[in-house]
Amino acid sequence: HHLIVLHAAQQDLDVLSHAIGVIPQHIFDTQVAAGFLGYSTPSLASLVNAELKIALPKGDRLTDWLRRPLTDGQKSYAASDVEHLFELHDLLTAKLDELGRTQWALDACEELRNRKVGAGDPADAWQKQKDVRALKPRTRGVLASLAEWRERRAMASDIPPRQVLPDLALQGIAQREPASISELAQSRGVDERHTRGAVGTEILAAVRLGQGKPLEIPVSDSDDVDRHLRPAITLISAWLSEVARVQKIDNALLATRNDILAFIRQDQAARLLTGWRRDLVGSDLKSLLSGELGLSFDGHGGLKMMRGSVSPEAPE
Repeated sequence: HHLIVLHAAQQDLDVLSHAIGVIPQHIFDTQVAAGFLGYSTPSLASLVNAELKIALPKGDRLTDWLRRPLTDGQKSYAASDVEHLFELHDLLTAKLDELGRTQWALDACEELRNRKVGAGDPADAWQKQKDVRALKPRTRGVLASLAEWRERRAMASDIPPRQVLPDLALQGIAQREPASISELAQSRGVDERHTRGAVGTEILAAVRLGQGKPLEIPVSDSDDVDRHLRPAITLISAWLSEVARVQKIDNALLATRNDILAFIRQDQAARLLTGWRRDLVGSDLKSLLSGELGLSFDGHGGLKMMRGSVSPEAPE
């Protein structure tokens, strides 16, 4: 029942799950907690500097952490990652207590702990890519095949997927669909590391596999929302952004687009209908969705709720 204090805990939880098969039962994520105090996904260095007035040492991102012995600089940088976490915990908790938000932060940390940890299904890796809905089904199929290959190779080598093949190259290859090593070499984002030996051969095989599996998906993630309710997506998004701004809560903590869609669909598990989110915005959102309340500009850069509304008149 020990409390484990972390910063940006998701990767730590992934590593723990992979290495020892378990994750802590109780966590406090200082990045999550800071999100209830006016910060927006702060780095550890920026949070320590802002709250404790301490400048953390800057590490070399390209340092070789596998080489032994570690240098004094590496040891100092690694230690600085945890040195101030307890002090941050105490300071942030005191501020949360003053605002009555401690339980909110703990609930959000528990949500994070309960997320699926570890590597996801390699077959779903394509979903992490940007603008996939804009691609043609054939191109999307090639991208999905390449992304799955990249994920599996990265897992086998225990390295980040982007180290196997950068996103730029992944997308460039999917769009070009090379049939030979020479064509692969001309693809955007590709360099000689990706064309020689088994890597180049495997990439071409993944392209061929994807060409035979065009991937159809809805053009919009709101296709299954009643068309009469789709305008509410923008309306609710605007109000949530306003609440986050006024309450000084990280917008990303309050709601994602998927949360908004789940609320509009009236999913029983919608996060906006439970816990601290329900307490903060639940009744407002229900009133917006029912048409009982509307939004207007307050004349000072913000939004306000108003009762009743005027609809545009249709042409006669």
